[in-house]
Amino acid sequence: MAIKGQTFRHYPESIKTEAIRLHEVEGWSYREITEHLGIYDKGRVKKWMSKYRECGEESFKDKRGGPFRAETEQERLIRQLQLEVDVLKKWLQILSREVHKINTTS
Repeated sequence: MAIKGQTFRHYPESIKTEAIRLHEVEGWSYREITEHLGIYDKGRVKKWMSKYRECGEESFKDKRGGPFRAETEQERLIRQLQLEVDVLKKWLQILSREVHKINTTS
């Protein structure tokens, strides 16, 4: 049960998969992994290992937001780049008008 005001540590998928790799492939102990990766407690790595053994790589995918998640990282990047393109097009229109205005007055 969470205590009021308690904060939770969230570890990205890359940290979790690296911890699994270090334990499975390299043979590191849980204590060594927690010290190396800066993980709060070794019990966390044990839970990740048991989840990994049950479900494999899929166990670490971020499922918050459900199947109708608003947008992926790639979609966010595309949207941001489209906004930048739109701003640059607008800026080009403004500059073209200024150049045209200068050319017609001279």
